[in-house]
Amino acid sequence: MRASNLSVPEVVREIITRNRSIYDCMKMDVINYTALAVKIQTEVERQLGNSVNLNTIVVAIKRYADSFSEKDEIKADSVLKNARLSLTDGIMDIKFSTNDMDKKDTASLLDKFELYDSDYEFFRMADSTFRVLTEDLSEIRRMFESFPSAKNFFSTGLAKIEIRIPQEKNRSDVVSYVAEILHSNGIELQNAFFSQDNIILVLREEDASKAYEVLRAEISR
Repeated sequence: MRASNLSVPEVVREIITRNRSIYDCMKMDVINYTALAVKIQTEVERQLGNSVNLNTIVVAIKRYADSFSEKDEIKADSVLKNARLSLTDGIMDIKFSTNDMDKKDTASLLDKFELYDSDYEFFRMADSTFRVLTEDLSEIRRMFESFPSAKNFFSTGLAKIEIRIPQEKNRSDVVSYVAEILHSNGIELQNAFFSQDNIILVLREEDASKAYEVLRAEISR
């Protein structure tokens, strides 16, 4: 079970990485940083759970944009060097908040997860929402049936790729680099989560095998 604590630069990178059109415009240096900051400010604040100064977001965007030119000078294998990959398909993404259930129910659910899938990934977000990546099992689905909004909890047909990286590597740099590689191969990320020593990529199940092979080839170069 792993928790997620993000900074403003990490949230900004994650938002941009998930949005292909914004990412491509930044890569080509044809985007207005202030206008982009205004556009994503609400989402940044939602993920962090507090207000964020617009100039702070602009600075984070500028630094991310600068990193593209820096990475152009780095050999590809230096970014994913010594990384390890694992692929798991048949994954379900469960999202719920404190409005959907109380703390007692949440604690009880997490205890039950251990009975069915001890390898689940748990992320507590700053906006009081929870994300769980777990095996798509009927037993886990039934755990949520008693909650009125249960039908809105699930995203199915997914797979996850876990990238274990050396501690000295910058997680955000790895995510942006990986996203660029996958973009160029016609594969879009559904989501990405950071933990202390790894990165979890969430993809559509039909894209997972290709994505795994593409990344493994990069590591092997």
